[in-house]
Amino acid sequence: MKKKSALNSISILTLTIILIVGQVLSCKNVAGAKPVVLKGNNFEVSLLNSKKILWQYLETITGKTLDFTGPVFEIDGKKMDCELSDIQKIGEPVRLNIGVTEYVVQGAFKQIPDLFLRITFRIPDTNPVVRFRYELVGTGNHQLTKSGGTDNIRYLSVSVPETSKIKEVKLSEFNEMVHSFCLSEREMDKRNFNDQTSFMGPIVVGGESGYSFLVAYEHGSQAPDLFLKYTLSPDKTISLNAVKGNYASRFPITKENSYQSVWFETAFIQGNEDLLSENYRQFILRNMSPNAESRKPYIFYNTWNFQERNKHWYKKPYLADMTTERMLQEIEVAHQVGIDVFVIDAGWFEKTGDWQPSKTRFPDELKSVKAKLDSYGMKLGLWFNPTVAAKSSTMLAKNKDCQKTFNGKSDGPWPIWETEDSYGMCLVSKYRDSFADELIRLAKEVGVRYFKWDAIGQYGCNDPNHFHGTVANSSQERSDCYAFEIGRSMNYVVDKLCSVYPDAIVDFDITEGGRSVGLGFMASGKYFLINNGPYYQNYNVPIDPDKDNWNIFFYPGAARTWICRTPLTFDKWIPSVLFLTHYLPDDPYENQSMAVGSLILGQNGIWGDLLKISPEGVGFFHETLGYYKQVRDDITKSTIIRDGAVGGSPEVYEKINKENGKGAMVVFSSHKGSYEYVSKSKPNQKYWSTKGVDLTFDKEGNAVIKVSFGKAEAKIIFFGVN
Repeated sequence: MKKKSALNSISILTLTIILIVGQVLSCKNVAGAKPVVLKGNNFEVSLLNSKKILWQYLETITGKTLDFTGPVFEIDGKKMDCELSDIQKIGEPVRLNIGVTEYVVQGAFKQIPDLFLRITFRIPDTNPVVRFRYELVGTGNHQLTKSGGTDNIRYLSVSVPETSKIKEVKLSEFNEMVHSFCLSEREMDKRNFNDQTSFMGPIVVGGESGYSFLVAYEHGSQAPDLFLKYTLSPDKTISLNAVKGNYASRFPITKENSYQSVWFETAFIQGNEDLLSENYRQFILRNMSPNAESRKPYIFYNTWNFQERNKHWYKKPYLADMTTERMLQEIEVAHQVGIDVFVIDAGWFEKTGDWQPSKTRFPDELKSVKAKLDSYGMKLGLWFNPTVAAKSSTMLAKNKDCQKTFNGKSDGPWPIWETEDSYGMCLVSKYRDSFADELIRLAKEVGVRYFKWDAIGQYGCNDPNHFHGTVANSSQERSDCYAFEIGRSMNYVVDKLCSVYPDAIVDFDITEGGRSVGLGFMASGKYFLINNGPYYQNYNVPIDPDKDNWNIFFYPGAARTWICRTPLTFDKWIPSVLFLTHYLPDDPYENQSMAVGSLILGQNGIWGDLLKISPEGVGFFHETLGYYKQVRDDITKSTIIRDGAVGGSPEVYEKINKENGKGAMVVFSSHKGSYEYVSKSKPNQKYWSTKGVDLTFDKEGNAVIKVSFGKAEAKIIFFGVN
């Protein structure tokens, strides 16, 4: 039977996931054990009773399996395997709004009858990727401990076929050349198993003989700063272990307090890595986050680049033109261009913490701005730094005990973008609820639906009175636990906001290094990927930081688009719609063609001086983005195919939905010349293109494209449009 697409690949095989609570001796049920069965549409989860936890991911047509063990905890100073009794369902299954059913099961530790392991499963209807997490709950008085001084948890161990090669997929490598986080993949083989190689992930993939598997964890940090790690063993097992910060030593497990792990993911399919990555990409897009609005391919405009131009080109303050009049003018042009979400960056607020609109710059407190956006069906977005509160703010007064401190010294105060001096606040404390409530208030009173979060570093607090350790823990341990928990607190705030306003979107600015980057935040929101690309300092160019503009790729032209397209390699595993990146709309047409051709590949951002775009330029954006909107869901669904190097000639992209042929192709050139290209996809034969494209279809249905360039620009083709 032939595979029709990655999305319906699951229909050609039946997946069974078996979770066995038992000694890892064989794949058979333990005699006398009564399984708990959790049924999905195309697979089922069964639980049996024995000494350890074994996952068996069984492909039933051939009987091939992927086997897991774990977890193992250090409890009360002793290593504790999960030998459980009385395995049972907890509550009823819960249907989520993303085609996923959640199940919860629980068993008691035989050695400690008042301690329980609770396991939550989220199983998609039409995707082979399953999420799961562990929770330690109890009715007694127990502790997670660290006898050796370091984290002591093995979350899982998976046995892989003897001939398997595996690959580490890393999401958080900060590439200084482009000043951006980028995808990195590293293949490993038998030598790495024999030498017990450890690595970061967060994704590991592998396979043999037409089968592919995946294991992943949802956390984040800049590589190579490890909080969890995979370790290979000569017996062809891969284990996932805690490294640092996963918990504070002597962490209490009582009636009032439980320990909850991060989420994990696993999949096993009949097919190659390309099919696996397509399924995983669709899981991230459709089945991972209940906050589905973050996955939609809106077109964003942000005021920040114009504010930078004010500062560096026109020698004005950053906030000089942050006024109602200017914003209303920009909204008018943004509407004509085709913007969906209008984001006012730093300067809309009076002071941090209380986050009230500035009455000086916006006397009606953004009411006329919101009304104009509403009239055009556009969303309002605002900038935030979640980790600061102004000296005179009510927020600080109510949360004085939640200030960030390091070795007893408070963080701040310092000015925030030409507003009142502010202190650093710890999100890994009760302050996170106050901040979430403030966002909910703004969503209600001001109508904001897009929240841009900036300046959240991963380290910076070791206060003993927050949620990341106590005086009983060392300052280093409290610092590591803060760094581990900061991402989870961010998820907590986003999820609390979205539980009240499901149409809210939160993105996290990772335009600088030292931030929590990985799969963790994607379970709640999206990323803001690139600001201006590298600063001059990245290339060891001496400048006066007090006088000169640090930004290299602050200007229109081909070079900025090269930098911003480089991380599009993420799209193999993670939809590029989750990595917002802004392109410049400046005249002339050639720059505009490269901007539109780049942003429609998924990054979907525009910023710059909207009021200086020529009428012809506005018309070009309006027309091309109008066609884009007809097929943007198809483009978002489709994995990028790239031919040629970034910055090369030609550099070709295809994003075509295999199911209907709708989507786009873009051809870039950095030089004058003519090129021919035959598509790898079979596009819909109804199309629209920019000028200078000669397109026919061969007898197999591939597009045959001939283009000529007089200078650096982009040729854009939309397939399946009216």
